[in-house]
Amino acid sequence: MDSKVLDEIMHLKNDEQAAIATIISTRGSTPRKSGSQVLFYRDGQTVGSIGGGCGEAEAKRLALMVMESGIPTVVEVNLTHDVAEADGMVCGGVMEIFIEPLKL
Repeated sequence: MDSKVLDEIMHLKNDEQAAIATIISTRGSTPRKSGSQVLFYRDGQTVGSIGGGCGEAEAKRLALMVMESGIPTVVEVNLTHDVAEADGMVCGGVMEIFIEPLKL
């Protein structure tokens, strides 16, 4: 686990909602590899990174939904040429991300 992310988790306050996103697999060229993590807070703050850009933005959008539902999920973020090019990115790969809610 990313030490900055772990430190943040250890300091979550009672009733503070957050979600952690972890890359569990990649195919092709991706900005970060398996094991990379980012912690999302409900207010939009983040700690760590799974690569930034459109992939992390999609993970953040889904993390907010996971915080609301309380149900962990696995999602696939497609960064292939056709999808990512519109956002100015040309990674060309796919990331599978596990997103789980954290609430004390």
